[in-house]
Amino acid sequence: MEILLSAGEIQKRVAEIAGDIRRDVPGRVHLVAVLKGAFVFLADLIRQMPGEVTVDFIALSSYGSRMTGSGDVRMLKDLDMPLRGRDVVVVEDVIDSGTTLAALLEALRGRDPRTLRTVCLLNKPARRRIAVPIEYVGFTIGDRFVVGYGLDCAERYRHLPYLAALETGDCRV
Repeated sequence: MEILLSAGEIQKRVAEIAGDIRRDVPGRVHLVAVLKGAFVFLADLIRQMPGEVTVDFIALSSYGSRMTGSGDVRMLKDLDMPLRGRDVVVVEDVIDSGTTLAALLEALRGRDPRTLRTVCLLNKPARRRIAVPIEYVGFTIGDRFVVGYGLDCAERYRHLPYLAALETGDCRV
């Protein structure tokens, strides 16, 4: 593994992103985290946001145990709260091909939020197949498979406080 971003670098950028979101949404903001990868990012993000913040979770799958996306997006867990009239920010760990986020945004727009924005910890534009709006980006990286800070490889490595690239290999347990 090669460490790409230290815990300190991540925390500094998360605080900046929280400030950017608050600048754009000074009132109540509703964060929708995409499980499982975004939960650590969400936890740190909300701790940096003053004012009223509500959260919800959605689970989607497009990877399974492989290191590349399948292109097939399945909803595993839906939201618990309605979005109608809310200022919503989707919290993603990695935006890769754009397939998962495009499907999610389409589904969420149908729930009539007042505004709908996206924040991602990692943006991988080299792998983009579908153009998707990303209002807030933590870091832009190359085409690397990254683990740590909530991101996994077959459920391993989520606990790492930094982000690291896996060089090669299969993610099967």
